[in-house]
Amino acid sequence: MGVYHAGARTVQDRVGVREQADHVGRAIGEGIKPVAAAFLELQPLLVLGAADPSTGRVWASPLSGTPGFVRATGPHRMSVAGGVPETDPLATALATPGTPVGTIALDPRTRRRMRLNGRLRPTARGFAVEAEKVFANCPKYLQRRESYEVVGDRERGVAVRGGELGPGQAEFISSADTFFMATVHSGTAAEASHRGGNPGFVQVDSPHELSWRDYPGNSMFLTLGNLAADPRAGLLFLDWTSGTTLQLTGEARTEFGTERRVGFTVTEVVETPSAVPLRWSAPEYSPANPEPAG
Repeated sequence: MGVYHAGARTVQDRVGVREQADHVGRAIGEGIKPVAAAFLELQPLLVLGAADPSTGRVWASPLSGTPGFVRATGPHRMSVAGGVPETDPLATALATPGTPVGTIALDPRTRRRMRLNGRLRPTARGFAVEAEKVFANCPKYLQRRESYEVVGDRERGVAVRGGELGPGQAEFISSADTFFMATVHSGTAAEASHRGGNPGFVQVDSPHELSWRDYPGNSMFLTLGNLAADPRAGLLFLDWTSGTTLQLTGEARTEFGTERRVGFTVTEVVETPSAVPLRWSAPEYSPANPEPAG
């Protein structure tokens, strides 16, 4: 099947789920169906994953706006009004025609999410993505948040960069129930995916190392397949009550043992207070979440 590259096939075969992956992979298409277009127009948040063309580092960044700021403008095109601040690690990528990007639109209110990958083209109002892969994911490990409020963008703080995690940032990660992960493949494609669990599911092993258990999912292994071919990755942690973001870039590796785990080595950290003007209600944790080890 053309939806999977060699890296994804390697992981599928190692885990023994190739047949299941082929079945699930039939849901991946190139077009944006009406139900997907309607879903996009309701969302106030979009997460984008790509490699910075100037450094090669992979990042995941949040974009937000009034519902309708993301919409389908053709059967194979998603348009986004606005973009990221100049200080965002992906500002250069969003201004570079042809950048491979992965996007994920996630709605905590309904526990629905959809992913759209393709090539980016800057526009007068923001950017557009010519879709190459469009598909939905199941609600597994996705926390429900019933509502949100919007605050003014003027509350956005100044981004602080570093080369390792500080104690407060380590606590931020340890208490997280959700993060987003960006990966790439051969310079021709990018993915943005979601990871969720009860607080504590991500472990901070040192100021430079994180790890988490890779919970059973849809058997596609698009993210781990990318990592099998290219270890570069970016993580985005979002404080859903304050809008503060923690963006990490580095390299990730999958460890296959009694349980499948992913380790992440931190290269650079960007923390931005009140980066996202959305303030969500308290979570209702997914019933699928395993209890964190220890």
